[in-house]
Order: sequence, then C-alpha cells, then structure tokens
Amino acid sequence: MFMSTTLRITIASICLLALGFHHMIGQLLERVERQYLEAAEEPMVDVAHLLAVLMEAALKPDGTLDVSIIQTAMARVPERDIQAKIYDVLKTSLDMDVYVADATGTCVYDSRGVETGQNLIERRDVKLTLSGQYGARSSREDEKDDRSSVMYVGAPIRHQGKVVGVVSIIKPQRSMFGFVAETQRVIRSIGWGMYWLLAAAGVVLTWWLLRPLRKLTGYAEKIALGERPPMPRLGGNEAAKLGKAFDHMRDALEDRNYVETYVQSLTHEMKSPVAAIRGAVELASEPSTPPEQRARFLENIQAETGRMQRIIDRLLALSEIESRKALTERQMINLSSLVKDIVDGISPAFHARSVRLQLDAETNVMVLGDAMLLEMAVDNLLQNALDFGPSQSVVALRVYRDSGKACVQVTDQGPGIPAYALARVFERFYSLQHPATGRKSSGLGLCFVLEAAKLHGGEASVVNREDGTGVSARLSLPLA
Repeated sequence: MFMSTTLRITIASICLLALGFHHMIGQLLERVERQYLEAAEEPMVDVAHLLAVLMEAALKPDGTLDVSIIQTAMARVPERDIQAKIYDVLKTSLDMDVYVADATGTCVYDSRGVETGQNLIERRDVKLTLSGQYGARSSREDEKDDRSSVMYVGAPIRHQGKVVGVVSIIKPQRSMFGFVAETQRVIRSIGWGMYWLLAAAGVVLTWWLLRPLRKLTGYAEKIALGERPPMPRLGGNEAAKLGKAFDHMRDALEDRNYVETYVQSLTHEMKSPVAAIRGAVELASEPSTPPEQRARFLENIQAETGRMQRIIDRLLALSEIESRKALTERQMINLSSLVKDIVDGISPAFHARSVRLQLDAETNVMVLGDAMLLEMAVDNLLQNALDFGPSQSVVALRVYRDSGKACVQVTDQGPGIPAYALARVFERFYSLQHPATGRKSSGLGLCFVLEAAKLHGGEASVVNREDGTGVSARLSLPLA
C-alpha cells in the first residue's frame, strides 16, 4: 500500500512523541508517590519533636515517663469533628497514631493498643533514636500488600541530657493515596492534553513544511504527463531553490530533446520535396526534354518549394508555441467575433474548392487568452476540413457553450480517419494523404491546435462522426 512521505513523517513524529510522553508521564507518576511520602515525613518529624517536648515537661523527678498527657489527648481525638477540604480531597478523620517507648525500648503506650508492653528495641525508629540518631522506618502491615506500608518517625525524650525514651509518630501511607491519585490524575490530564496539542501542532507544522515538496511532486507529475504547468510558488526557502534548479534542469533536458526531435523530424520531412526538386531539375536540364515537360517540371519545383516553405513556417509557429510554459498575457476575447473574422478571411479558399462553409455561433462566447494563437488554431481546424472535404460538400462550424466550456467544433463530410490513425492525429508531422491530390500535409496543424488548447487550459479532440460521413474536430476552452 502506497504511503506518502508526509504521512510517513507525520505518523513517525506522532509515535515518537507518544513514546516520549509515555516515558515522561510514567516517571512523573512514579515520582509523585515518593514525593508525597517525603513531604509527609517532614511534618511527622515536627509533630514527633513537639510531643517529645511535651513528654519532657511531664517527666517525673526521677526521669520516669508519664504518658497521661498524650493518652488523654489521643482519647479525645475521636470526639473532634474534622471537615478539612484540602484542595479536592476531604479529610474527616485523624490518620496519625503515636507510641512511646522507655530507655529499654519497651512500649509504655500505643494509641492503637497493639504494641503496649512489647519490646521495640529492634525497630529502627526506636533503636536509632535511643542511640542519638534520626530514627525512621516504613513497615508493611501485610507483606503481600505494597500499599499497606506504615511510616514511623521517632523523636528522643531527654532528661538531664540523657535519652530516657522515644515518642514515635505513626502514619499509614494509605492516608495519602487520595492526594497521590488526584495528583496523578492531574498529571495524566495535563500531560496527555499537552501531547495531543503538540501532536496536532506537529501535524500542521509537518504539513506546512512539506507543502513545497508536494507542490514540486505535482509539478513533476504534470510534466511527466506531457503538460506544461507553470512553476508553483514555493516562497524563498530551500524548496524554492530546489524548484528553480529542477525547472532549469527541465528546460535543459527539454531543449536538448526538442532540438534532436526537430532536427530528425525536419530532415525526414524535407527528404521528399528535396528529392522531387532534384529529380525535376535533372530532367528539366536535359537538352532533349520537350518545352511542355520542362514547364511541368518547373511547376513541380514551384509546388515542392511552396510545400517546404509551408512546413518551415508551421514548424516555426509550432516551435514558438511549444516553447511557452504558460500564456504571458491574457485578454478577454469574444470567441464568436473572432471566429466570424476568421470565416470572412478563409471563405474565398472554400469558394475556390466548391466547399460551403456553414457558421452557427452563439453570441458573446467569452474566453481569456491569446487571440493570435486561438485564431491560428481555429484556422488550422478549418484548413484541415477544407483539405479533406470533397467538392460540393459542407463544412459546419459551431461556436457554443457546453458545461462551463467555450467550444469550437468543425465538422466535415470527408472520408473520415482510419481507426489505426485516430490515436496519432495530434503527433507532430503525422499526416494522411489528401483524397483529391494524394499528397500529405505538413502534419503540424493539429499539433498546433493541441498545444494552443493546453496553454489555455483547454482540450482538443478529433473523432469520426457516428454516421460515418466525415470527421468532427473540437477545441474546448474555459469560459471567462
């Protein structure tokens, strides 16, 4: 399946961007939970030391711990009505507990009522705090559940410079999961929102950056089809330089091929009249040639010389029109009036051949273009019809509008075109024998008509009539 360069680059960019955002958002989501735990540990240190100071104030004279102040406070916590709206999370209960251990590590108070009387000396928060270090730990209540972890932060209780106990703040991590989940949701929303925004911007940017390449591709495809499109506007970027270089290369290749083709074609077409002239000159130069034959040979020389002149004139006209890439100037042309003027000029030639020219023209059929080229094109169509139309026949010339087109149609009553020749009638130098004289024309008239039609954005066609009585040639141009 064919996929354009633009689509390939767009899909690759979106996929790479998606991978990058997926990795970045994943890292941020992992960091969020850790960041909340780190942020929660800091106020736990404050609370632990605050309670340690209160415990120190309530010590007995011998340094014995008195937990009544903490016990009384913790007992009254359930009575408190907590309605704290912390951003989007509503807090309704106290999620913090506390236990106190003496200098031996024995738990003398546990607000949860779980570890009272147990020796906690091996717990990091107790052991490290009693040794004068910062004591903290995180332990799972259920080893199989990584979301059951509980954080412990200890603070020393001192008496006369000695550590006589430890107070540890206890906070389950699940109490922060609501904040973590909300933050992760916001990160996902903002992150993927930014992704789609950047992806859309990337698509637009890719389309904009590759637009000149698409124009060049379309330009090259039209050239490959034999059209002569104007060079597209590419701005002043690198694509414009590439387009100019491409256009220069096209001109160089076309000029080289054009010269070779014309030299070969002209050489081929000139062989016949040159040979006829040479033969006539040789025979006329013979002393034994009768005067009446010499006169006939001179007529042949004159006819072949005229034929050569017509070939050269039409070849020059065709060369001029084929070298154009577009019409340099366009003017409003009344095609109806133009055709009537052509008819006035060519009517004597039709009268001399006893061929009647019948005109049917709609009024004010307007087109934009080059009047001289259109005049020559219509004249060539009429000349072809005259050459192949038998004496006493009718050539019908119509000017009309059809589906947004201005059309000039010329229909003769000649023998028609053989099936093998229909596809070649617009080829340069291709011609059929005239029924009356047996001679061939220059084969350049219809080629000129086609080139003129292309320059005007139109079409030219030649078909046999359905009833088998002649040929219908049509030139169609965009209406102004």
